[in-house]
Amino acid sequence: MCGIAAVHDPSGRLDPTPVGMLDALTHRGPDERDHRRVGACAWLGHTRLSIVDLDGGGQPLGGPDGWTLVCNGEIYNHAELRAELGEHEFGTRSDSEAALVLLRRRGPAALGGLRGMWALCAAAPDGGFLAARDPLGIKPLYWAEVGGARYFASELRALPVAVQAAAEAFPPGCCWTPERGLVRFAEAVPVRTESPDWSQLPGEVAEKATREVLIDSVRGHLMSDVEVGVFLSGGLDSSIVAAIAAAERAEDGGRLRTFAVGTEGSPDLIAARAAARHLGTEHHEMVFDAEQALAAVDEVVASVESFDASLIRSAIPNWFLARLASEHVKVVLTGEGADELFAGYGHYHGSSAGDLDAELRRALGDLHGLNLQRCDRVTMAHGLEARVPFLDAEVIAHAMSLPAGCKELDDGFEKAHLRRAFAGWLPEELLWRRKLQFGTGSGAQETLAPKLESLATAAELDAADAPVRTREELAYYRAFRRALPRVRPEAVLTRFATA
Repeated sequence: MCGIAAVHDPSGRLDPTPVGMLDALTHRGPDERDHRRVGACAWLGHTRLSIVDLDGGGQPLGGPDGWTLVCNGEIYNHAELRAELGEHEFGTRSDSEAALVLLRRRGPAALGGLRGMWALCAAAPDGGFLAARDPLGIKPLYWAEVGGARYFASELRALPVAVQAAAEAFPPGCCWTPERGLVRFAEAVPVRTESPDWSQLPGEVAEKATREVLIDSVRGHLMSDVEVGVFLSGGLDSSIVAAIAAAERAEDGGRLRTFAVGTEGSPDLIAARAAARHLGTEHHEMVFDAEQALAAVDEVVASVESFDASLIRSAIPNWFLARLASEHVKVVLTGEGADELFAGYGHYHGSSAGDLDAELRRALGDLHGLNLQRCDRVTMAHGLEARVPFLDAEVIAHAMSLPAGCKELDDGFEKAHLRRAFAGWLPEELLWRRKLQFGTGSGAQETLAPKLESLATAAELDAADAPVRTREELAYYRAFRRALPRVRPEAVLTRFATA
């Protein structure tokens, strides 16, 4: 996991070299930093959090033909790509080098063959340049065009102040080259070409397939040369991830580390303790109060680079959680994405089969500006990498091949199919625990919202020249403006893009 920055300027006016962009990304990669000018038109910069190939995986990565790459993320199928492309093409054990070799050998159209989470920029001495982002936008990338030059960075704050007003999110599943402009290479929801007609098979068959594809994904997401932990809220999704990861660690003779936060007596803390006891993990927790949460608001808003109330409210406990985990591990797995795959939110239900499928696809496509943005930023603020096994391409393809009947409420419980798939892996009271959103379950909403509401009056909300909906959101907006005064609200709120 890293921070990347790049500039492509066909005029060649890259003097002075924009090294200052990396200063704003040090938190994303505290272990190393490097940069390189490539030809007359491009500059690539990188800050590194060392996870795979600790000694030899520094970036920018160069190829024998001069193509050079910086990549933020993880390529989970890099071993398979090495075998397919030929080990002689590689000079390191870095998973990111698989992206470079794939691009050199097969071009941008092959990017859909990368299984993982990533954003990258690559350049060649002859002026060739490419920027691309994974199909879901799990990893962030922003860009801006000013005076014919294009700027790219993992976070808005890393873009030069003079270009921030032109910044916007780089679209997931797309690549950009000077020759062809913006081209889509993959959709958020991949199509599984060979999928059974689940409606004609016993429910146990589909449940077994769901269990197996998730086990395979978690196993792949444990790829690392450093220890991997799990964010454990005590909810269904994180508990399933922890159960699989704990079993994998036990097979290797190790013990999984899990992490939880909340206010005193909050439901998530209590449930997480029970899950950790059952799984035998080395469990760590932190209890925060209203004063600590309020004191963190400015830093959280600056890190997340948004002012959406639901996003920031859940980001605050996540920020404390990431800080706690970073004291023990460099990588964590999370349960993000399960609700969008298996219809975990109440508003999904009551829809027809076709409407539900369309709504879940829309939700998956919006994740890059919502939960995934929060997940990436609060973890990287503390030099911690977060991985999302529910959002592996194979898991998505499988889950979206299931009929709507697998995702309907069962006796009032959402995600009943997923619960049944992991029967026996967790105690019944945890397996069938009713869903609470993280901001609620951690106690953050009840603790923080009244205090934030008091920071703005109803009259101030009515008079606000800002796209805010509540007094709480106005408080977040003010913090956002303090951190990023030139960034347009449209660049950071998904609700503008989908309105």
